[in-house]
Amino acid sequence: MAISAKKIVEQVIALVEPIVEELGFQLVDVEYVTERGRQVLRIYLDKDGGITVDDCALVSNEVGDLIDVREIITHGYVLEVSSPGLNRPLRKEKDFIWAVGKKIKLKTVEPIEGRRNFTGYLKECSGGVIVLDLEGTEVTLPLEGLEKANLVYEFDQL
Repeated sequence: MAISAKKIVEQVIALVEPIVEELGFQLVDVEYVTERGRQVLRIYLDKDGGITVDDCALVSNEVGDLIDVREIITHGYVLEVSSPGLNRPLRKEKDFIWAVGKKIKLKTVEPIEGRRNFTGYLKECSGGVIVLDLEGTEVTLPLEGLEKANLVYEFDQL
């Protein structure tokens, strides 16, 4: 019986998050996807000052064998460890708290006031609820109702 991608991601997060944090990093996100006919497990990390190639190699060495020993993924796959990039995903309440004041883009599971996609400045996050400023109009959204959320990198205006 094949295990779902969502279950694999949940098991990988439960297994590697304590290890990653002990090494001084923050686990930002985990993806398990099929690309060009191969399975890819991506682990996104961050830390103050950013992530280096050596950081990625360290975490890859620490968690790769452990994932295999625990048989979370029972077939061939590629493990990639990297930084979350400029459009960093937001998945936990602490990620949203960190992003207060920044521009974010999100998609809700269910339509709210006839729409599912929102882009604006995150004004507040507390108690499982965020407040988003959409060019002067505020929208309050529950975190549990979000399908996806990312930072929107803004280049400085010249």
